[in-house]
Amino acid sequence: MPLADRFLADIARNPANAALLARWARIDLPHAWLVAGCLFQTVWNLQAGQDPQAGIDDYDLFYFDPDDLSAAAEQQAQAHVAALAADLGIRVEVANQARVHLWYPGHFGRPCPVLRSAEDGIRRFLVRETCVAVRPGHGHAPYGLAGVYAGTLSPNPLTPYPELFARKVASYRARWPALTG
Repeated sequence: MPLADRFLADIARNPANAALLARWARIDLPHAWLVAGCLFQTVWNLQAGQDPQAGIDDYDLFYFDPDDLSAAAEQQAQAHVAALAADLGIRVEVANQARVHLWYPGHFGRPCPVLRSAEDGIRRFLVRETCVAVRPGHGHAPYGLAGVYAGTLSPNPLTPYPELFARKVASYRARWPALTG
């Protein structure tokens, strides 16, 4: 089975991922992707013989709407998705990637360029192997999927913050000791 197909099958073994993807048409946000932790952590949980949902704090959804950069519009999108997922017992975090540059410096103390797409945001996670996203029938992994399955953790040159990377790696390795990086 090709790695991309295996990834889509594996992440669907997490009931919350499967439910969110099944509700995608009702989520109805522009250029949206389910991203990051709920995906790669599902794979690592399966590899470790754990429940696919074990330890997943939230489910991140990126979308891209350059026509409304207001916090109010993003909060409205958050409330909409939270209502659609209310029965799942999970926390969903929704972020308009068109407005990340407005809050990122204040939150992380680092600069962030204006992003041109949701995919730009996906490319910028601290750990390259965690730059993954899905929507129904499609995956996006700008650095490939081999590292997710190999359990490697590499710094992302687009976010060259070694101290943040080291903290992230330590957190991941505490939960999945087989990871290397």
